[in-house]
Amino acid sequence: MLVGVSATSLAEMLRERGLRLTPQRQLILEAVHDLGHATPEQIHQSVRERAAGVNITTVYRTLELLEELGLVSHTHLSHGSPTYHAAGHDQHVHLVCRECGAIDEVDPAIMLPVTEKLRAERDFRVDVGHVSLFGICGDCKES
Repeated sequence: MLVGVSATSLAEMLRERGLRLTPQRQLILEAVHDLGHATPEQIHQSVRERAAGVNITTVYRTLELLEELGLVSHTHLSHGSPTYHAAGHDQHVHLVCRECGAIDEVDPAIMLPVTEKLRAERDFRVDVGHVSLFGICGDCKES
């Protein structure tokens, strides 16, 4: 089940662009919501459990479309594929554990001193939704 967007509103958004709601598009959006943060490959694996005929190219194209529609967002949490998550959630900073790969989220206000300093000194505006901080999570630190 989709959170934040119904199948009807997704169908309407697609229809406005001359597209239709296919089962594959709906499954891919549901997988993004279900997985939280996932690469296209992880989304593909999840979708294939329900529809074996969906290929990776369809997943990539659909993710691009869903991002254009403002339904998903991506960030780069490693050197590999981008990681997608449902849009509509408040912006957040990603905390990525280098040991176990866990991804956590924190309020972007934590970055205010840095973003304000960059704006004042360099007239640079940080896109906090794409900020990822890498380190070791509390669980791995204790191991």
